[in-house]
Amino acid sequence: MRDYLGSRCMFGIPTPSVNTCVQPECDDMRPDGVTNHIARMHVPDLAVRSDEDFERGIDALFGALDNAVDQVMTCGPDHLILGISALAIWGGSRAKSDALKARIAQRANASDRNIGVTLASDAVLEALAAHGVKRRIAIVEPYYPVIQKHLEAFFGEAGFDVVKFNHLQGKQFTGYTKVDARYLIDALRDTDTPDAEAIVQFGANLPMASLADEAERWLGKPVIAVNIANYWHALRHNGIDDRVRGWSKLMSQF
Repeated sequence: MRDYLGSRCMFGIPTPSVNTCVQPECDDMRPDGVTNHIARMHVPDLAVRSDEDFERGIDALFGALDNAVDQVMTCGPDHLILGISALAIWGGSRAKSDALKARIAQRANASDRNIGVTLASDAVLEALAAHGVKRRIAIVEPYYPVIQKHLEAFFGEAGFDVVKFNHLQGKQFTGYTKVDARYLIDALRDTDTPDAEAIVQFGANLPMASLADEAERWLGKPVIAVNIANYWHALRHNGIDDRVRGWSKLMSQF
């Protein structure tokens, strides 16, 4: 028998312990019969004042990943979603991203249990393809400029030019969500450029999901919020084709 509440699918979602965005955004997008089960990757609420501070945080998160996968697998999920986007593109190549996915799958014994794994690297590329975006994108994220070389290399390998970056440089891991709507709107407007066919929002602790749908109407182009892309990818790869309005065209049309 299937789980009573997760009769269609149960998602296991490892996410940083400092992240207060992934869980509520995924719960808001959750269709009937789908449940979300969060595991925490323990990391201190680091102050971030430099590229070096940010890299130390990334190292801590890589070190915390396996324990979080172990934790969430005890509830028997059908599919895993990695609830942090920076790790998915760290290293700047498809090979690095695939190696991370293989690490998670191996830790979860995914081949034995027929469990899929969603990473932002796969989800965003599939979202861009769904929208028919061919080459030029702009990216906004809450990180420090050190992330740029990883994003440029990853998307460059996939055939995309990143024509503009907007590094918001959040000063505390938990500070990414301590913002208001005006801040987020201004960030999207500052990221937009006529050269960009789409705006991609990285950073799973930046609460853009609820604004993406409206922003697509202001800007007249796709706005791919990473938590929407991840959740959409996981739903579609599990045969759940519900079209849901209010979470950008990705969820309502594709």
